[in-house]
Amino acid sequence: MENVMRNFFLFLSKNKFLTRSAKRYGLRFGAAKFVAGETIEEAVAVIKDLNNRGLKVTIDYLGEFVDNKKEADHMADNCITAIEAIGREKLVSQLSLKLTSMGMDISDEIVMANMKRIMEAAKNYNVFVTIDMEDYERCEKTLQIFKQLRLEYDNIGTVIQAYLFRTQEDMKDLDEYAPNLRLVKGAYKESPEVAFPDKSDVDDNYKKIIQMHLLHGHYTAVATHDDAIIEFTKQFVKEHEIPNDQFEFQMLYGIRSERQLELAKEGYTMRVYIPYGTDWYGYFMRRLAERPANVTFVLKGIFKN
Repeated sequence: MENVMRNFFLFLSKNKFLTRSAKRYGLRFGAAKFVAGETIEEAVAVIKDLNNRGLKVTIDYLGEFVDNKKEADHMADNCITAIEAIGREKLVSQLSLKLTSMGMDISDEIVMANMKRIMEAAKNYNVFVTIDMEDYERCEKTLQIFKQLRLEYDNIGTVIQAYLFRTQEDMKDLDEYAPNLRLVKGAYKESPEVAFPDKSDVDDNYKKIIQMHLLHGHYTAVATHDDAIIEFTKQFVKEHEIPNDQFEFQMLYGIRSERQLELAKEGYTMRVYIPYGTDWYGYFMRRLAERPANVTFVLKGIFKN
């Protein structure tokens, strides 16, 4: 049943009609639990609160799969606005973005022009930028763009997904770039031809790539809500005498908030992924797909209204 629900919500996440409708009706039916408002001002208030409690942040202006230059440029403008807010407000925050929102599906020229604009602003304000990983068909192109930008900018990283068969080879290929990587299990529905279908295999591969990246001496963001993975990482770094400033834990805004504070109090770097904006629908559907507890929360909210 859990797998059926996951597939259902992942299917809904790609529905363009529902995405457009969601933009019109704002944050409803529990989405505000996972999205820090629709404006940068609302997001800044949330970030300040989290920073004051000892948590670091990465901020993401939501949007993906744009199909025209005007919209892609608008998305890039909003990323630059977020970078300027981080600098102006002295926030302890990075920026995350999706290349499809920058025009990757339109043309190489558009996505690179927008990324150069963003990276120059980030360089000026000393803000780190992470390129999010999307579905499998965009994986190779995302990594190629990351490599191009990494040759010019030090303040850029990307994401590697443990559920893909190709992941370990990708990490070996990226090693020469000394990459700062966010390691995740993966949240998209993929074919068993390219991704591990069983959770246990994904977990095993996740542990392997955490070990690989840490032992190679690169900065590692372990993005998970799974206590077993968290404890594995804590034990591994202890056994191999890896300093705490070589890695961090990351979790999503609105999920396991108390655990986030616990890890920060234990002395670990804890970063919270904060999305904001009007294009929240696809992101929200993927959060519902990930954990049945999220669906339960939303249903309770609906029936209370």
